[in-house]
Amino acid sequence: MGKKVVTLGEIMLRLSTPGNTRFVQSDSFDVVYGGGEANVAVSCANYGHDAYFVTKLPKHEIGQSAVNALRKYGVKTDFIARGGDRVGIYYLETGASMRPSKVIYDRAHSAIAEADAADFDFDAIMEGADWFHWSGITPAISDKAAELTKLACEAAKRHGVTVSVDLNFRKKLWTKEKAQSIMKPLMQYVDVCIGNEEDAELCLGFKPDADVEGGKTDAEGYKGIFKAMAKEFGFKYVISTLRESFSASHNGWKAMIYNGEEFYESKRYDINPIIDRVGGGDSFSGGIIHGLLTKPNQGAALEFAVAASALKHTINGDFNLVSVEEVESLAGGDASGRVQR
Repeated sequence: MGKKVVTLGEIMLRLSTPGNTRFVQSDSFDVVYGGGEANVAVSCANYGHDAYFVTKLPKHEIGQSAVNALRKYGVKTDFIARGGDRVGIYYLETGASMRPSKVIYDRAHSAIAEADAADFDFDAIMEGADWFHWSGITPAISDKAAELTKLACEAAKRHGVTVSVDLNFRKKLWTKEKAQSIMKPLMQYVDVCIGNEEDAELCLGFKPDADVEGGKTDAEGYKGIFKAMAKEFGFKYVISTLRESFSASHNGWKAMIYNGEEFYESKRYDINPIIDRVGGGDSFSGGIIHGLLTKPNQGAALEFAVAASALKHTINGDFNLVSVEEVESLAGGDASGRVQR
């Protein structure tokens, strides 16, 4: 039986250059919709949960197109407020080999950035919910959005809902000083903290003993900060993805989880070639939510999440369009890519 999962954030219009062309070469863009928490909601809906995405979108046709993109994959849009002037946009140039991907934001003054508390009844939204997920992108959008995040977290706690955060630091949206001033107080509501080493340092001031730029993502270096973070903020789980970037189209991918007692490190996937890594972290969050809601232990939950996000790297667009069965097949050891007839 599916669980009620709520996510809060901004869904944007994504304009991508076709193939691997550069912005200056392109005379057309491919249109899809996406954004951190919307991507997580789509994953959860694909896994059979009642996934609700909460945001504010304009009443015009572009706002409706964003709503329709969510509905297409079974996300429930009952709590999306309508109004405001614009849908946030981001432009994506997909890199290859040694050329990194590039993102340009055009999202200031979007409807959700200027939304008021009066646009949402968070008690009604959290009624009967099992899980609430948000990311560090949402409070970074605007001070108003940060206030909405706090109100949503408070309502989640009133209703006994498990709360997860993906720290997701975005340097184009705020400084580390501003991030820490907003994010640290919000951690009191969080049960499950997901992030990578950079996010933990910039959002919460914790730095692992690992040379990440040099590709040395040795799990041992993470154990100390996992323990320290769990102790300081009272997290039930601390989880980090460990990405090795060999090039824009070749990554190593694994993760680690800590439940306050023991650590578990997942198996490692070699992802080559990467088709589209945007949304990779969100697909991991969606996988860990499903895993912790349905699996017998943290190891099984983590293996599901890592397999799900490895698959996402092979799919165009922000959304991870995979089924539980496909993820289980990969987590169970079938990474051959052979045709399933």
